[in-house]
Amino acid sequence: MTPQATDPDVSDAAAESVVQKADSTWWLVAGASLISLGLAAYEIVPASVTPLIQESLQVGPTAAGLLVGVMFGTAVVVSLPVGAVLDRTDSRTAMALAVGTLVIAGTWGWLAGRRGQYQSILASRALGGAAYVIVWNAGIDMVSRAVDDSHRATAVGIFTASGPVGFALGQGTGPLIAQRFGWPAVFLAFIGPALAGLVVFWPASRGHGGSRGDAPSLQEFGAVLRSRNVWLVGVLGFLGYALYLFVNSWGSSYLTQGLDFSLAVSGLVVAVFPAVGVVSRISGGLISDRVFNGRRRPVVLWSFGLAAPLLLGFTQFRSLPLLVAVLLLTGFAVQLTLGLSFTYVREVVDPHVAATAVAFQTSIGLAGAFLAPIAGGVVVNRAGFEPAFVLAGTVAVAGIIVAWQAPEPGRQ
Repeated sequence: MTPQATDPDVSDAAAESVVQKADSTWWLVAGASLISLGLAAYEIVPASVTPLIQESLQVGPTAAGLLVGVMFGTAVVVSLPVGAVLDRTDSRTAMALAVGTLVIAGTWGWLAGRRGQYQSILASRALGGAAYVIVWNAGIDMVSRAVDDSHRATAVGIFTASGPVGFALGQGTGPLIAQRFGWPAVFLAFIGPALAGLVVFWPASRGHGGSRGDAPSLQEFGAVLRSRNVWLVGVLGFLGYALYLFVNSWGSSYLTQGLDFSLAVSGLVVAVFPAVGVVSRISGGLISDRVFNGRRRPVVLWSFGLAAPLLLGFTQFRSLPLLVAVLLLTGFAVQLTLGLSFTYVREVVDPHVAATAVAFQTSIGLAGAFLAPIAGGVVVNRAGFEPAFVLAGTVAVAGIIVAWQAPEPGRQ
């Protein structure tokens, strides 16, 4: 038989199609990350103008802090039901609806702030918390399904890096926005990035967000919650987020009250802890995909293994340059787990219920974020900063133990 000649036009067209699909995929990742960045900035920005909120609304620090905390609390409660819905619907449409919800919540908060209505602002923030958890879960779901296995952890790491970038944006620009337009304007300011992200995301995500076929049954949904592997990975997320929020919440107070640094210097020093997450959350996926050939457990072991001694000995460091270095290393180590865990959990379940597993991970992780500052405050008040950081180091040691028991996706 005579071999068939290869049509160069067909080959060129196929190659061009592959390139276009790859370009579209990374535009999807970029658009979803920009949406998430806007919501993360909206989530944290009241913390940057807390004194103005207290003075204007005549509320105490606890009530002012609740304007941030209510979003974490809402996410803990709403995340799992959102995941169950995402397994039964189109994640692409859910992302668009969540951005629309942010527009409503931000406008509502701005109007309530101008009128001095604290309870109404709080309700608007709860609605914004629901929008955030939809974007987080749906974004991870879509990014995970848009790339192949060899790039999944890297892509999800890029998406999750939107969290610390958004936090830095909100903390850094909130006071400037308040000074120029009044503090209620901070609730409106970050709608813009989310809408810009949607403009990028929507065309790039065409064909990526459809349903996975038949909706998961109640038995399949229950199997996620009964899975030992899901709980092990979930506990890793809980411990990682607990460490992340503990240092964010109490690091500056320790430097100010324990070492007599100024509040401005303490804030700048502790800021390196979340900021390094931009590198860390992406690196966790790259290291897992490239260095460990897709294995997840070694990265998590290194994460907690490096964080444990640094936290256990944190109060022994006194010099400013050394403290900056320790916080950089600790922030890098802890956030290796935060980005990777969302890829990790969806790989230990059937793809049919992957969004439910991611939602579970979000819920249990943010429970750690919600509880850690409170528990840390109790220990600081009763025993001081040194026992509190020793307890944090012990939490990291617990992470090593749990990581040692955790499964390796595809190798159970």
